[in-house]
Amino acid sequence: MTTAGSGTTKTKKPHRPLWQETILLLVIAVALALVLKTFFVQAFYIPSPSMVPGLVKNDRILVEKPSYWFGGTPQRGDVVVFRDPGDWLPEEDKVGPVGVIPTVMSKIGLYPAGGHLVKRVIGVAGDTIVCCDDQGRLSVNGYPLDEDDFVNNPDSEGCRGPEGPGDCDWTAGPVPDGKLFVMGDNRADSADSSYHLCAPKEAGCTPGDEYIDEDLVVGRVFAVIWPRDHMTWLHRPDTFADVPDAD
Repeated sequence: MTTAGSGTTKTKKPHRPLWQETILLLVIAVALALVLKTFFVQAFYIPSPSMVPGLVKNDRILVEKPSYWFGGTPQRGDVVVFRDPGDWLPEEDKVGPVGVIPTVMSKIGLYPAGGHLVKRVIGVAGDTIVCCDDQGRLSVNGYPLDEDDFVNNPDSEGCRGPEGPGDCDWTAGPVPDGKLFVMGDNRADSADSSYHLCAPKEAGCTPGDEYIDEDLVVGRVFAVIWPRDHMTWLHRPDTFADVPDAD
């Protein structure tokens, strides 16, 4: 019989094989990535050139979600990722990843997931947006926006409308409760709220289709993380801070 203090040694548990430890670490890493994606931060691909020059097609961006928790809502000037309202994307852009590996990679933001858009919030509930004044500027609740620092080709475009036949003379709003009016920074190449706005007497257009539901918003874009030469932080432009609240 072995007694205490007899100098016996504890038997060590055998180590797992390297392949088992590798699989376990991968499972833990994927689980942590899914938790982060679900509740805090999610990676996305930029799917189109509609946000040039700040965001270029195939840029990898980070979207944070806590800003819109506990009653927080998107603010004017925020760049947001949102799910397709149903008819904003062509069918080929709604298709998600095919195959096990692309599907898993898309779950942690390393592969395009499909079905999402990226735009800038121009108007929130109650706002009225008018295009455009004699300097080509959009106005929100009567305040003209200075967008030269972030819209594409500010010196060559006739207005921030976007430019096109009749596109420099329209009004949208008041924006309904729970809705947003969004536009791409590349105004001449963005199928956004202004694109879906019904012109007077336009046939085959659905009134209200120009707005997106706040519930569709995944989160706010706060950083470009790839490619390396395009890494940057995104901030809400100062011009939106001076927009008065709707009457």
